[in-house]
Amino acid sequence: MDYKRILDEIAAEVRPLIGQGRVAEYIPPLAAVPHDRFGMVVRTVDGECFSTGDAHERFSIQSIAKVFALTLAMRLEGDGIWERVGREPSGSAFNSLVQLEIERGIPRNPFINAGALVVLDAILDHGDDLLLPFIREAAGDASVGFDEAVAEAERRTGHRNRAMAHFLRSFGNLHNDADRVLDAYFHLCSTSMSCVELANAFSFLAAGGGTIATPRQAKRVNAVMLTCGVYDEAGDYAYRVGLPAKSGVGGGVVAVMPGRFTAAVWSPGLSEKGNSLAGTMALELLTTKTGMSIF
Repeated sequence: MDYKRILDEIAAEVRPLIGQGRVAEYIPPLAAVPHDRFGMVVRTVDGECFSTGDAHERFSIQSIAKVFALTLAMRLEGDGIWERVGREPSGSAFNSLVQLEIERGIPRNPFINAGALVVLDAILDHGDDLLLPFIREAAGDASVGFDEAVAEAERRTGHRNRAMAHFLRSFGNLHNDADRVLDAYFHLCSTSMSCVELANAFSFLAAGGGTIATPRQAKRVNAVMLTCGVYDEAGDYAYRVGLPAKSGVGGGVVAVMPGRFTAAVWSPGLSEKGNSLAGTMALELLTTKTGMSIF
């Protein structure tokens, strides 16, 4: 498979979409990112890496980092994590308080904000400073870190997340101090990585777990990504792309073809659902041109 040629073709075909859509202006550092960026990477399970565009430029991966949190929580808690968070698509906004009240403090899945707060709370039960070393382990890169400017902006504007944390605490589904969990959440979302680094870090999900997770855990993380990983657009992603994927409002998306490759794409302009416009089209073109999807 000539991945380099395919990626260059994709970059040319999605060019009209680059700069369209909106950016996450409610987080000021994300609003300042140039809208014309586009990068894409495919990393095969054999370790070959192919890229195009701004694939080496770091950006705020935002909710993509929730995959790392879930994987670490599964390592620490096993299936016990699922007693506190569900595995179903939300069908509502990722920061909905209404759904959380209706379901009495059990978040619908680990990738909506409430679910990620519960997952981080479970990790904090085992100690502080576990998350960043785990992300670096997955990436194989000790230079990966948090963007403190983004974390501070998240802290200043995260009023709904604060309400959510205290709401969870009121239902008994947050064990640690709410501010401690929120600090971990704001830092998690501020994780800064490039497409190349993301493709490397997610490669364990294409390789059946590797040294990062068991095959059983990798299978389940991929399943939750497929059904819950792209906000309220899981059905459209399954139809168009046909791969487990996780997106973030920083404009990044990572997708996994188990047994074959991981793909990471970044373009800041977002759809109304909060997913990268050019990134989504790029992944659709990737599965079309390679003839590879899980379906």
